[in-house]
This record gives sequence, structure tokens and C-alpha cells, in this order.
Amino acid sequence: MTKPYSFYIGLMSGTSLDGIDAVLAKIGPNGQTSAVEAVSEPFAPELRKTLFELQTPGSNELHREKQAGNALALAYAVVVTQLLKKANLRATDIAAIGAHGQTIRHQPHLGDFAYTHQTLNPALLAEKTGIDVIADFRSRDLAAGGHGAPLVPAFHAQQFAEDKNLAILNIGGIANLTLLSKNGEVFGFDCGPGNMLLDAWIQEHQGNAFDESGRWALQGTVNETLLAKMLSDPFFAKAPPKSTGRDDFHMNWLQEKIASDNHLAEDVQASLLHLTAQSALEALLRHAPQTQKLIVCGGGAKNKALMNLLKVKAQHFFKEPIEITTSDSVGIDPQLVEGLAFAWLAWAHKEKRPANLPAVTGAKGSRILGACYPA
Repeated sequence: MTKPYSFYIGLMSGTSLDGIDAVLAKIGPNGQTSAVEAVSEPFAPELRKTLFELQTPGSNELHREKQAGNALALAYAVVVTQLLKKANLRATDIAAIGAHGQTIRHQPHLGDFAYTHQTLNPALLAEKTGIDVIADFRSRDLAAGGHGAPLVPAFHAQQFAEDKNLAILNIGGIANLTLLSKNGEVFGFDCGPGNMLLDAWIQEHQGNAFDESGRWALQGTVNETLLAKMLSDPFFAKAPPKSTGRDDFHMNWLQEKIASDNHLAEDVQASLLHLTAQSALEALLRHAPQTQKLIVCGGGAKNKALMNLLKVKAQHFFKEPIEITTSDSVGIDPQLVEGLAFAWLAWAHKEKRPANLPAVTGAKGSRILGACYPA
């Protein structure tokens, strides 16, 4: 007899480096997924600093990266323990953990030498938790000629599809779009920076990890010249499939756009807020102009200024009104969507179901994603 559901844990620590989201998911035999419990923990300052520094080449980085992978596994294990305690479950109740790890390099454009690397020691995580760990989700798609990203559109299609032309905008460190037409077609791609540059700029100038509700950005005025320079980056005009990360958008990139111009720091923050909103909406207009509803998830959904800006700009971009809401409207905390997605990807691996979408990643075909590290 088929079990009515299984428990999986999804672990996500995104490009923003803000911390770890752990989600306990209940997944049915057809992949129906719901969140049961969740725990979020900020990174310890030293681990966050180390992971940030590994985004760029440096001395002795092989040793430092392996140490960081161990530290991340230990941090993940602590959060898993907290989650199990909160849910009053044991390790043996969990079918598997889906662990994304921390992306420190993403180079999908190098042909047979393309690679992507997420630092993590999944064997150590399995050892410390006593639970099977599914990790390294991107490599199999990359080997099949894809970008290995974005991975969440297949889950979005499972979770959010409606009888209308729908888009899901996930705003983490990087923003990505999933396009779901009412005839069942699924498409998706990374559309540009999400919170990453916003977080980095306020960290440098205000000492804060993020701009809560976009308050600092609202103190500034968008610099249209700077915004145009940023939007002129070739990535935005590139046709999908496409993916991006800190390899493309980083503080040096921003400083080059600013050059010697004398900008107020809050004006740069306001311009970065407009960059996130406008790049996403321009991509949506270009690839899915018939969109009727946009669901926003990820940490960016918590940014009230960003959400308001998306609604204001959408009125100018689209001929017909477009409903803009967050995943709260369908009963999922926006912060938990990616964690749920990696729980679902672990389920798909265990069930031997392909979980990439070739139309999204550019892979030659459907592939089973991830590698299993048994407890």
C-alpha cells in the first residue's frame, strides 16, 4: 500500500548569505507538498564572512573552501536538530534532506568545461543528522548541456499552477522567473540581481545585513543615468536559457557603473531597488506579455518598498492590469518557498523522477538530479 505522505527536509542558504532556512515538508505520492514546520537561523558572522570571501579567488582557497563546507554542514545539522525538536520528530521519521549548499562559483558558459560549485560536505551532514542527504542538484543538468539553474520552476509548476497565465518571481540574492501558461507550458530563467547588491551596498554603507522594508532606499532618489547603465549589462538582453550569480553581479560591477560619479549612497540604494524591479518586469514583458498574475516569493517579498515599486512599474509596463501578490496568498510563507523546493527535489531524486526542465535550463533532456549520501 502506498504511504499517504513522507517527510522531507529542505535546506536553503541563498546568494544573499543571510542565513539558513530549514523547512519540514510533507510530500504525497504525486509530489503534493506542504510546509509543516520551519526554522530560520542567521549565519554566524565568521561563517558568513568566509563564504562571502570565497565568492572571489584568493590564496589557499581549496583548503578554505573545504573547511567552509564542513562548517556549513555543521551549521545545517544544528538547524535540522532544532527543526526535528520543534516538530517532535526523530531522524528516522525523515525520508531525506535536500541540501542545496552555498554557491561560490557558477560558470555554465564553458562548454565541456562548464561547472557550478556549491560548497557543502553532505557526507558530514548525513553523519551528524542520521538522515540521508541529497545534494549537488545542479551538476547533472550541467553535464547534459544545461545551466544547472534555475531549478525551482518544476516545483513552482507543481505547486502554483492555475487556470490563468501565471508568473512566479523568486527574489533571493538573484531573481528568477517561472512562467506558467494556462495551457500547461512551463518556462523560466534568472532575470538579474535580486537582493544581493541591495544587501551588499547597505552592508558597506550602513553596516546592516539588509534594507528592512526598503526604508533606506526610500530615503534616496533613483538616478536614471545610473539605472540605465546597469540595465545596459548584456545579461539582461541575453535570450534564455540563462542563469547568473555573483560571478556576474558583484560590488566591483557596481563600482564600475558608478565610476567617478558623485552619488549619494542612498540614491545608489534607490537605483538598485529600481534595478531589481525593472529588470524583472522587463523580462516578464518580453517573454510573457499575457501574464495575468505575478506571485512573488523569496526574501524580496518581505521588502514593502520593492513590492510597491513592482506594482507601480507594472501599471506602466503592461497594457492590461496584472495582479501582483506574494505566495502568502496561496498559503506559503515567501521565505520558505525555496526550502520547500529543495525538499521536493530530494523527493524527486528518491522517487527517481527527473526534476529539471530542459526548456528552462537548456539541457539536452530530462535528468534525475542530485547525489545521495546515505546516513
